[in-house]
Amino acid sequence: MPLRSLGPGQGLVPSSDGAPAQAVLAFDDNRHASVLFGQYGQNLALIERRLGVVAEQRGNHITLEGSRDAVEQARRVLEGLYEQVKRGQDLQSGEVEAAIRLAIAQGSLFDFDEAAARPGFEEINLRKRPVRARTAAQDAYIRALRKNALVFGIGPAGTGKTWLAVAYAVALFERKEVDRIILSRPAVEAGERLGFLPGDLREKIDPYLRPMYDALFDLMDSRIVERAMQTNEIEIAPLAFMRGRTLSNAAIILDEAQNTTTMQMKMALTRIGENSRMIVTGDPSQVDLPPGQTSGLHEATQLLRNVEGIGIATFGAEDVIRHELVAKIVAAYDKADAARRRGVKD
Repeated sequence: MPLRSLGPGQGLVPSSDGAPAQAVLAFDDNRHASVLFGQYGQNLALIERRLGVVAEQRGNHITLEGSRDAVEQARRVLEGLYEQVKRGQDLQSGEVEAAIRLAIAQGSLFDFDEAAARPGFEEINLRKRPVRARTAAQDAYIRALRKNALVFGIGPAGTGKTWLAVAYAVALFERKEVDRIILSRPAVEAGERLGFLPGDLREKIDPYLRPMYDALFDLMDSRIVERAMQTNEIEIAPLAFMRGRTLSNAAIILDEAQNTTTMQMKMALTRIGENSRMIVTGDPSQVDLPPGQTSGLHEATQLLRNVEGIGIATFGAEDVIRHELVAKIVAAYDKADAARRRGVKD
């Protein structure tokens, strides 16, 4: 007899004959079920593709077929997302992906303990909206931010390391735990030279801080952001201009840190003042420093790895949350880089 669930929360009956598992889920609100399934069933399609199940929809009923573990994971994903929809929470593709990753991280049918399992990934509560971790690495990152005064977020583009850094800084600012947010980055960029851009130094560097600006405006009311920038409660501080300063009562974000030199990184890290938090983010695979120049980010994480009060969160291709293709592109480049390194050693 196959696995079967007659409704959310009822669980599955083990199959004893080795046949594919099956579960039938019935959702009691057609409007919420429609949101859960997604436009043209796109959420169901994502669950099918990622978990290796077949999901057949009939009205507000879903029949799941596949291996026992996959069906159980899909059931947990659908039931968890349905509860989110009932609570009025947004259900974007990233939320679906997060639920899938959580189900995978929690394990298989045989080692999953419904009572002992954590209810979900960590969340940063903001006035505008909550920001939830969508991968196990993001979950560990948020926990490291809460525990440590200095945190390094290292990994490829699209893993959310800068986004979550801004979200956490905004949370500290909104709770009055810090008086200001300071955004910084080194003035080294991919194939360009700042001197050829018009304007003063701030106008030159602003385009390169756009990801952090975008996050600020998405996570805070735009009027508050504009006012905070005018009063320097949100400050743009090019790395070269931080020398000699002591940054107290501040949430400091140093982005693109793979392009710092050893001396720049040491200088930046020693700016931390009383009641300040610093978050350093970077992608070691995209260093734009001159050939032979050691990345300050790489050296700092090696030297400080075991220092109490410092957290290091590492992301991989599997943590990319933009488009599915981005993760595949990152993985392909990582594979090529590994092959080149092996060739050099050989």
